[in-house]
Amino acid sequence: MTKAGKPRSRDRFSRPLAELVDRALDPLVARQGFSESSLLLRWEAIMGARVAAICEPIRLQWPPRARGRSSEKSDPRAKKDEPATLVLRVEPGFGLDIQHMSATIVERVNTHLGWRCVGRLTIRQEPLTAKARPKRQAAPADAATRVRAATATEGVTNDALRAALIALGERVLAKRAQ
Repeated sequence: MTKAGKPRSRDRFSRPLAELVDRALDPLVARQGFSESSLLLRWEAIMGARVAAICEPIRLQWPPRARGRSSEKSDPRAKKDEPATLVLRVEPGFGLDIQHMSATIVERVNTHLGWRCVGRLTIRQEPLTAKARPKRQAAPADAATRVRAATATEGVTNDALRAALIALGERVLAKRAQ
């Protein structure tokens, strides 16, 4: 802080990475009809793990809007506030489940967005996009394996290198034991 109580210029520029990613993705997802990226990025939190595992949003399809005020007067059927259609990609075999949950899905999406944005769903039964799997943690090595790895690296004088070689040796020896 400066003497005047204003933040320093560098404080203005420090932002959480998630905020910057959201802003960077917004123009890209706007091409798919989404006004913001939060629906895509927070889909699992919005819908829950069970539903998010079998479906994902593809795009929002907005109804055609009449251009100009004269066309609104001439076409009494033109609906000014007609909501969008959310297009979902659903794992094959789960389309009927999602169809039965459609009212709940529409309600949760609208609650997240804060207004009546979605009016109905369109379901496309296609395989979901592949998600990155979390890496499996290696099981801790037993005492005998640790001792064998430590004795194999006794001649190494650099402590950091020795610790890395011991960890590598433990994994290799544990894999051979399986």
